[in-house]
Amino acid sequence: MKWLVLVALAAGCGGSESVESVELKGADELATRSSALTGCLNYKSTLSVTATSLNLRSGPATTYGIVAVMPNAATVTTWDNPSCDSGGWYHVYWGGVTGWASGTYLSVVTQTASVRNEAITRAEGGTLGASGGGVGFSYWWGHGAWDPNGAPGACSGNCGACTHTGSYGADCSGFLAKVWQVPSTNTNVTVDSHPYSTANFNVDASQWFTVDRGALLKADALVYNDGTGGHTFVYESGDGWGSMVAHECKGCAYGCVKDTRTATTAYHGIRHY
Repeated sequence: MKWLVLVALAAGCGGSESVESVELKGADELATRSSALTGCLNYKSTLSVTATSLNLRSGPATTYGIVAVMPNAATVTTWDNPSCDSGGWYHVYWGGVTGWASGTYLSVVTQTASVRNEAITRAEGGTLGASGGGVGFSYWWGHGAWDPNGAPGACSGNCGACTHTGSYGADCSGFLAKVWQVPSTNTNVTVDSHPYSTANFNVDASQWFTVDRGALLKADALVYNDGTGGHTFVYESGDGWGSMVAHECKGCAYGCVKDTRTATTAYHGIRHY
């Protein structure tokens, strides 16, 4: 299927020269294949393009515009949780953009465990052993670390002039960075790190982006920062504009807790890529 024709003029010394037109083609998405991918996959499962090239479209049909053309053997990740085919099409992420690709020319490389469930386990605790949850530990301004076998620590005073005793605890943004494992090296919850503040989480970046509060998924987060202060917490379930189950390092007097709460309109939703 034709995508577009590129025609350009390249400026040179003393004039210009024509550049030969190049026709880009994607796969014939109307073709059928006995091994076509169908059904549901977990969020962030890895798929491979089996065609010579494959169109990434803005919707699940050939009537939608082409966002990009993916080469053979390109790896893409599923974008929804769960990610189910829509008429044989999958919502995927590739090359910095999201779009829809035909399952006729996709094959499963690895199907992840539920990434979102694992993030909630890092928040709440459970079955991840040394990567267990931060809920129950103390609020520790400017830090982020916990150990299922470690003492919870203690916070006193008013932050940021608060004091902390112990080796484990987190503030709200240190907690979210551990739960989301951002950056990608921030995987060991027992190692203290605080790579981002709410000012970072408050704007779209290479690893997270804004989502509507009415469409929040488990392990998304809500954040605000008004220039003088801010807060963020991990969403688990409930109404994004009403009552929600949340995991958060709430403050010095509260520590890191799982609770039911609401959020003012100052907050907006964010999602980890």
